[in-house]
Amino acid sequence: MSHACHDHACHAEPAANASPAYRRVLWVALVLNAAMFGVEVTAGLAAGSVSLLADAVDFFGDAANYGLSLAVLGMGLAWRARAAWVKGLSMGAFGVFVIARAAWSLWQGEVPEPVTMGLVGALALVVNVAVALMLYRWREGDANMRSVWLCSRNDALGNLAVMAAALGVFGTGSAWPDLLVAGVMAVLALSASRAVLRQATQELRHAGEPVSAAAAAPAPAAPRQPAAPH
Repeated sequence: MSHACHDHACHAEPAANASPAYRRVLWVALVLNAAMFGVEVTAGLAAGSVSLLADAVDFFGDAANYGLSLAVLGMGLAWRARAAWVKGLSMGAFGVFVIARAAWSLWQGEVPEPVTMGLVGALALVVNVAVALMLYRWREGDANMRSVWLCSRNDALGNLAVMAAALGVFGTGSAWPDLLVAGVMAVLALSASRAVLRQATQELRHAGEPVSAAAAAPAPAAPRQPAAPH
């Protein structure tokens, strides 16, 4: 997951990023993720589940990331790499949040309600698998496209883990399965963050941009320009 950027990824053509099919997939993914954020926040609070709340925050982050990807489609490589930097940092922030929330729940000794966890986890799995399948075609693109694919893939794996945690909580009456799954989801987020940031840094260097420029968020209102030929 953290392998270095390949040449075909670093030199991805803007036409592939700006294709109508890719744009439609991103819009569908954005709507589905925003809807599931609302569902999982409500269910996570009701069930007292850290893994569901973690997944809800992840859905929110993904919806924002899809919107950011739509904003930079068709822009040059440097702009897309900057967007990937923002998304990589958001993945890392999500991982830190989950670890902190799990520690708080462990301190409180709260045991989640497993039936709600399992049902909502199954619904989230269906949504994320559908999105991941739609994005599979673009999984080896530049850092911006790759970050979108990694988000969807990690989400599907996280949903399977949430369902396993629900079974564990049901069988043991303990919060530990929920907390362990939340920890795994945090590790996945941190690992994906590292992979995306590494590739985005390489693409910024390839585009002749200083790496420090990645800290600047891409401006959606900037005029679209064709990328320079490689």
